[in-house]
Amino acid sequence: MSDRYSIIPIPVAYESREGNFRFDKETWLIAKPGLEKETEVLAAWLSRVPGIEKVKIVSANSNISESLFMPSGHERNKPEGSMILLSLEPELFFNTPEGYILDIAPSCIQIKAAESAGIIRGAASLWQLALGNGRKEEQGVSIQAGKIVDEPRFGWRGLMLDCARNFFRVEFIEKLLDLAALHKLNVFHWHLTDDQAWRLEIPSKPELVQYGAFRRDLRYQEEYKKGGYYSQSDVKRVIDYAQARHILVVPEIELPGHSIALLASHPEYSCKGRADPTVHFEPEDRYGIFEDIVCAGNDDVFVYFDDVLQEVCKMFPGPYVHMGGDEAPKTRWLECSDCRERMNTLGFVSEDSGYLPEKLQAWFMGKISNLLFKYGRRMIGWDEVIDGDIRRDTIVMSWRGIEPGIHAAKRGYDVIMCPQTRACYLDHKHNDEPEEPGHLGVCTLSDSYLFEPVSDKLSDEESDHILGGQANLWSELIYFGRQAEYMLFPRLCALSEVFWSPRGKRSFEDFSQRLRVHEHRLDALNVCYYKGRFF
Repeated sequence: MSDRYSIIPIPVAYESREGNFRFDKETWLIAKPGLEKETEVLAAWLSRVPGIEKVKIVSANSNISESLFMPSGHERNKPEGSMILLSLEPELFFNTPEGYILDIAPSCIQIKAAESAGIIRGAASLWQLALGNGRKEEQGVSIQAGKIVDEPRFGWRGLMLDCARNFFRVEFIEKLLDLAALHKLNVFHWHLTDDQAWRLEIPSKPELVQYGAFRRDLRYQEEYKKGGYYSQSDVKRVIDYAQARHILVVPEIELPGHSIALLASHPEYSCKGRADPTVHFEPEDRYGIFEDIVCAGNDDVFVYFDDVLQEVCKMFPGPYVHMGGDEAPKTRWLECSDCRERMNTLGFVSEDSGYLPEKLQAWFMGKISNLLFKYGRRMIGWDEVIDGDIRRDTIVMSWRGIEPGIHAAKRGYDVIMCPQTRACYLDHKHNDEPEEPGHLGVCTLSDSYLFEPVSDKLSDEESDHILGGQANLWSELIYFGRQAEYMLFPRLCALSEVFWSPRGKRSFEDFSQRLRVHEHRLDALNVCYYKGRFF
């Protein structure tokens, strides 16, 4: 691909043509009805391009707009300046709702798609070209003429941000959503609860944030608490911002493990707290895996979470809720008389092995899944959720390598691949230098780029269960947005291409060359990114 069209992720098909489109002092965005939000987003994006001075939106119902979509010859209402036309054309055929055509002629630019999601993906390509491929001239920015026809390989192209270990402001989340859209990601997985904090306001349960949203800060000797939570208005703001960019927001509420912050407000929902009313918890100021988890023998837990999940589903309109399910030690369950009674009742006892707490967890997660189903939602869980039998509509997020995902797909579960080992965990170090930020391993840029979500061990039918992949950013050692950016980029660029582009078009050498152009885009958007070696 010419450096004129150094787009990441690489498009399915593209061609360059003679001539250039020039952004004049005034750029007009003109869209057919139904694309008002997409037009506003593109206007906001282009206004951030150095060299583009004014971006104006023409009402879809204006005389100017009507004349421009008519056959040639209707020029009397044509505005002075450069023009970008956005149009929905249902007759266009793509395999996904996100397919688009970006047609750049010297006289105007057209973004065409069958659905509005495709318009945003085409707008992202145009934004990239204007940021990093456009030539800066005294009269503005120019882009080489050409045509791109493009659509994604996978329907799930996700980014997870851990806001439980450390709190990130809504303004940073909005910046991250724009960067996700720039790279054509379409899912924001919002990790909201863990041992260290409960970040989501549940109006009927104010104690959750009262006791769970703030914790001690060990960096200070004096008593000092840090943290925060997201109000209902914060959640709506994030969802609205994401929806305008056709990004789905998926909340995560961790159960039964990683739940100390929950137990800070309700110690009676732990095994120890149910037996001893003097037991007390505080949100953890340490990181790791803790033995105290939610009691599976307490029916009050399910009554409580019925209320919580009902409110979560009202706040988040998407079809999925992630319920965690990972790293839940069974020590307390084996000690707990209520949990042992539950296992006896359910027959989770073996003559050879005794109690079978893994089956109890599958039963527990099944109960939670049924609650979500009642509210029209589908449960996602980390890959431990299928250690026992669970609803077949559960989506498995394979993090302990790709093997759990392969196993799940063979059993008929839908799978999102996000293995921690040298692929999708972007809190890992960029390289093995002792002073490089990050922990728990190394994941180089080439590691992320060479990751393949669909294993050769799967048949074609089984491969259809691989919905896509996801980049995960855990924040134990990430305190600020700039640190998060440094850990994400440019590895997120690499994964975006893995999730979007055809497998046969990917080349790390070619990607590395395009990345040199792409770095100018990241610079223009004030992104802090890693600039060291890539292997």
